[in-house]
Amino acid sequence: MENLKTSSDALFILLGAVMVLAMHSGFAFLELGTVRKKNQVNALVKILCDFAVSTVAYFFIGYALAYGVNFMTGAERLAEKSGYELVRFFFLLTFAAAVPAIVSGGIAERARFNPQLAATFLLVGFVYPFFEGIAWNDKYGVQAWLAASAGARFHDFAGSVVVHAVGGWIGLTAVLLLGARRGRYTKEGGIAAHPPSSIPFLALGAWILSVGWFGFNVMSAQTIDKISGLVAVNSLMAMAGGIIAALIAGRNDPGFVHNGPLAGLVAICAGSDIMHPAGALATGAVAGALFVVMFTVTQNRLKIDDVLGVWPLHGLCGAWGGIAAGIFGLKSMGGLGGVTFMAQLAGTLLGIGVAVVGGLLVYGVLKQAVGIRLGQEDEFQGSDLSIHKIGATPEREAGW
Repeated sequence: MENLKTSSDALFILLGAVMVLAMHSGFAFLELGTVRKKNQVNALVKILCDFAVSTVAYFFIGYALAYGVNFMTGAERLAEKSGYELVRFFFLLTFAAAVPAIVSGGIAERARFNPQLAATFLLVGFVYPFFEGIAWNDKYGVQAWLAASAGARFHDFAGSVVVHAVGGWIGLTAVLLLGARRGRYTKEGGIAAHPPSSIPFLALGAWILSVGWFGFNVMSAQTIDKISGLVAVNSLMAMAGGIIAALIAGRNDPGFVHNGPLAGLVAICAGSDIMHPAGALATGAVAGALFVVMFTVTQNRLKIDDVLGVWPLHGLCGAWGGIAAGIFGLKSMGGLGGVTFMAQLAGTLLGIGVAVVGGLLVYGVLKQAVGIRLGQEDEFQGSDLSIHKIGATPEREAGW
């Protein structure tokens, strides 16, 4: 029975890893559909290569930094317990690799390719696992201090803060260091529209992400005996709340509608295992409206050229999710308890702080050392031709 349990756990978490791996194609198609046609190929290549670099960085550095596990031993030992530690690495890698995938959407259309791969290695190897170890492996005594001073540990079941807020705030630092796309904002204060190139591809990306998210959240239990239908239904309710709120706040705009479920799902990650479904619905609805409002403010008022809106979607909705777990997770709000508002607020702010400092260091150093932005002519020509030497529709370039 013990062997069966171990093998079942390995299969359970492996299925979760595969589902979250599939989400990375969702990141790719969401970006492909949002950017202009001359940058579609770059979106696909970038997400795929970021994942490969993330795998290497996390295997050799990041996972050991977060969990103290070193894989440089014999394969015989790695295969023990049905190779559970290996598939756990695979599962958590898909989370870690989501950070550069998030950043990718914000810096689209004007970032240099190789420096971004270098940034991916540094983020997944060092910055992300530093906070991951704090939140999920009790590193550096932070959780014990929060339990003593704020009444509870910081609770982030599936990564509203650890993955999404961290990725979104790193993305904001990269966007600010890069600057806006040329021609996006005029000297006179005008704003040039850069509409999505393909609503169908944008929608496909949103659907792939939404479906995969149930592996992201439910399989965060990591062992089959801890699986919870509450996590699944709370994810569903937050997704629905995000869609409805984005539909209303976004006035039927399809870009907002298809980001609505993502906003809700980002926000519910932290408290999906402790909230009542009604609290999850409210959490998702707030996130959907928050994304629409702050995307508009970011683009039009603050004039921050965050192409996919990764800061409002992941940075702000992720932060809201961390705090919401300290509200709707309380027993007085119908939740299971075990959390406090102050512990959630403190943990969320710590995650944001690590992301901002880490993002500024990584992208700041790369900017000074090698440069992180395409030249003016390359940016005008588009990332596809300037970097990859082929467009999404090459027959048009060839005059066919």
